[in-house]
Amino acid sequence: MASADFKEGQNCSICLNNYTDPVTLTCGHNFCQVCIDDVLDTQGVSGVYACPDCKKRFQERPTLQKSINLCNTTQCLFSSQSEYETARIFCTYCIQSPVPAVKSCLMCEASLCENHLRVHSKSAEHVLSDPTTSLGNTKCSIHKKILEYYCSKDGVCICVSCIAFGEHMGHFVEPLNTAFEKKRDMLRNVLEKLTVKKKRTVKRVRSLHKWRTDVQEKAACVTKQVNVVFKDIREQLYILEKRVLNEIYSWEEQVSFTICDLIQQLEVKKDELCRKMCHIEELCNLTDPVTILHEQESYRGDFCETEEGENEDRERDNKKLHNVGDLDEGLISVTLHAGLSDIMTGVKRGIYVSESLDILLDLNTAGNYVIVSGDLKTVSWSELNQYRPETPERFQYCQVLSTRSFSSGRHYWEVETSESGDWMVGMCYASIDRKGVQSYIGNNNKSWSLCKFNNEFSVIHSSDVSQLSHYISCQSFRIYLDYEAGQLSFYELRGPIRHLHTFTAIFTEPLHAVFYVWGDSVRIKS
Repeated sequence: MASADFKEGQNCSICLNNYTDPVTLTCGHNFCQVCIDDVLDTQGVSGVYACPDCKKRFQERPTLQKSINLCNTTQCLFSSQSEYETARIFCTYCIQSPVPAVKSCLMCEASLCENHLRVHSKSAEHVLSDPTTSLGNTKCSIHKKILEYYCSKDGVCICVSCIAFGEHMGHFVEPLNTAFEKKRDMLRNVLEKLTVKKKRTVKRVRSLHKWRTDVQEKAACVTKQVNVVFKDIREQLYILEKRVLNEIYSWEEQVSFTICDLIQQLEVKKDELCRKMCHIEELCNLTDPVTILHEQESYRGDFCETEEGENEDRERDNKKLHNVGDLDEGLISVTLHAGLSDIMTGVKRGIYVSESLDILLDLNTAGNYVIVSGDLKTVSWSELNQYRPETPERFQYCQVLSTRSFSSGRHYWEVETSESGDWMVGMCYASIDRKGVQSYIGNNNKSWSLCKFNNEFSVIHSSDVSQLSHYISCQSFRIYLDYEAGQLSFYELRGPIRHLHTFTAIFTEPLHAVFYVWGDSVRIKS
């Protein structure tokens, strides 16, 4: 009775069957996950969610929690039921009362208890096995004989009659146990390979996770550096702006003060003149000659004052203004230029980038079918042999090195290529071969190049050619070297700078810039 009650408690109240993936609502009632999801989906149409058992309502669709204890209990119950069902295979011949079977006869398709097993036929045709309910699967559906062989051609289990009289006559067959062992060994081999493959996949996943973390950390680090740089630029620009504006304001205040002083003096003089004019007008209105003649002496100075005296006063005022000086816009420009130059110098120092390099070509390395310009900046292809002296340094083909080499630091330089013709630009060790096809840039492990050939762009190292997928239409490129980091990068300089490719290597020798031309020219930009 208790067992029946326990089993009843393992049934979902919606489907009335044993729980499948049991989950719990917040009210504490359990359901199969599929069953309660269907109910909640139906309730979602009206927007009112409620427990099917206690009818408790929820304002929102309730969150389902997996019932761990019920899952374990259900698994135990199923396991017990399975063992119970196995133990409940009864003897086919014990009709009066069920007696547990100890063996099953595949030939007879019957299960036997110990008593009936003793009297059962001992013939080889009567194959015995552990008690099973799947007796029908052990016989041929056509000849009703026990399946004893396996046809590898058709991939099916067959009986003796299938070999002698059936459609499998003449096929390669083998005993069932032999085929079983082979199949099991094959499955074990597959399992072993899959296990190795899974380990490699797990390792690859971990590697990609680590790579993603490294990328995120590097991006965060570089972002922090850029933020610091721009914060410093803003602070320095603000300081420079205040300094220049203070100089302008200072000049303006000084000039304004002088002008205000002159205006004040002239206002006093104007008031004095107005006072005198009013007094003279009053005298002019008088009719008494004695009074007018008596007042004449106090204005004699005004009659004596000439235009020449006024000019002197004006010149004296202009001199005061001249002494203050005009706004020196040239000085302002110089101050701005110097300040901005200092800021940019600090910025370059902060991001560790050198100035654009002044690279010159080494005429002693130039092949006989190239021409080097007088300023050692341009290399051009020539149809005529230049008949230069043969030396170990000179290239056999249309190539030339730079005079300068680099064994540390970060540097960049820029080139301008022709629209027509083929070319290669890059860097190489001085120990690169000077003759033979192995001396071409990229045809060896001592050089790295960006190449244009037949209007297609690629990068080459150790004869490994990688085509660049995106379209390139400009003729200006930047080559950037970070020696310690082992990186050589190429950029396209059209509008926003665009990254083309980065070689990664461990540099072991000083590097030279190197050029190849065929049909036109390449120029180093100053």
